[in-house]
Amino acid sequence: MKGGDGRAVETDARFPDGFLWGTATSAFQVEGATEEDGRGPSIWDTQCSIAGRITNGDTGDVATDQYHRYREDVALMQRLGVAAYRFSVAWPRVQPNGMGPANEAGLDYYSRLVDELLGAGVTPLITLYHWDLPQALEDAGGWPERDTASRFADYAALVFEALHDRVGMWATLNEPWCSAMLGYGDATHAPGRSEPTQAVRAIHHLNLGHGLAVRAMRSIDPGPRQGIVWNPVRILTQGPDPEGVVAEARRLALGLRNHVWIEPVLRGRYRDDVLRDLEPYGGLPVEAGDLDTIAQPLDWAGINYYSDILFEAAPGARSRHTPGLVGVTMPDPGPAATDMGWPITPDGLRGLLLELCEEYPELPPLYITENGAAFDDPVTDGAVHDARRIAYLDGYLRALHAAIDAGVDVRGYFLWSLLDNFEWQHGYTMRFGMVHVDYDTLARTPKDSAYWYRDVIRRNGLAAG
Repeated sequence: MKGGDGRAVETDARFPDGFLWGTATSAFQVEGATEEDGRGPSIWDTQCSIAGRITNGDTGDVATDQYHRYREDVALMQRLGVAAYRFSVAWPRVQPNGMGPANEAGLDYYSRLVDELLGAGVTPLITLYHWDLPQALEDAGGWPERDTASRFADYAALVFEALHDRVGMWATLNEPWCSAMLGYGDATHAPGRSEPTQAVRAIHHLNLGHGLAVRAMRSIDPGPRQGIVWNPVRILTQGPDPEGVVAEARRLALGLRNHVWIEPVLRGRYRDDVLRDLEPYGGLPVEAGDLDTIAQPLDWAGINYYSDILFEAAPGARSRHTPGLVGVTMPDPGPAATDMGWPITPDGLRGLLLELCEEYPELPPLYITENGAAFDDPVTDGAVHDARRIAYLDGYLRALHAAIDAGVDVRGYFLWSLLDNFEWQHGYTMRFGMVHVDYDTLARTPKDSAYWYRDVIRRNGLAAG
């Protein structure tokens, strides 16, 4: 195998034949064109309009302008050897008010994007919901309301009907924990509500929306593969715990980060301890037949992973993100961190995958649907030398390879992200892309990590160390 400089490179940590190498974005983070071709407002448009919610008052109005520059971006993927592209559909671009007939101009954009990808030999993977709820549905109560789950299924059917003949992999939700807990629990994300009882209701309705959407899509065509994207965590503990406070906090946190999402989908139930933990917040609004609906068989599941979490005792401490979580703090579990402040814990990816497979042996084939790092590496003489990102990716991919060697059925990896983009509440201050974006000119410059990733893809493995 030859590297980017043409010299032979010895391959170490070779991945299974047919392993799917991809990259990923989400609609609100890259598309822009928020008021074009009939698109309606989303909760993130509203969030951006409220002073103080987003760093520097940044918005997604232009983002990286992929709506107009998608051909350029697809050509970049082709040049870099990327085999698959995970992108999301903007619900308010397809249904401006979250219900009713499709906005044909919106659907046409995604049809053109899919055709461009296929023409370049890039496999499309569509995520139907990456957090951009139509504002009209939020005005009616949002995910805490049961009707939103039904509206989501209708929307999923519209998009699927238009594109299922060309798209073989579909994800319903991206990181529903973030939608529920960061959106309705602590106001970090849109819609910016801090109402734990409503966050708990949102948990169930997101799960229900997933099940209803899968059922609706399979009624149209059972062929394409259906999945969901979770962001489960591995929680480590350290220090003394004579009262068992840390162990109890770990149990509760795993229940609300992992079990409340995975258990109903795979096993058609909520765990008894999770139900008890949520009772002080009104409990989950489960109705007859809901759990059967949620437990639609999965063809695959996506895992987004960045860092482990570490707990240690801290009397009086209280979590903003997890209802009822008290008595612990979260020190950094790793010696280094990204610009997001997230610890760099590559072996945690191996550990998490092994833990999940031990607890849920019925898991379907897995894909790492997000993994990457934010580092601010400048353009110097037309190049971006992002050695820290390369080291980060090399470490995490070696850990992934070790998990596969240990028997975990992982069939692909999607680097987050293709482009520097709008990073939610941080605006444009955090750069995750393997391609640098100049936000003044929108010029794209592949970073050294993009060429490094190209070589990983070419040899289906990592260079020997």
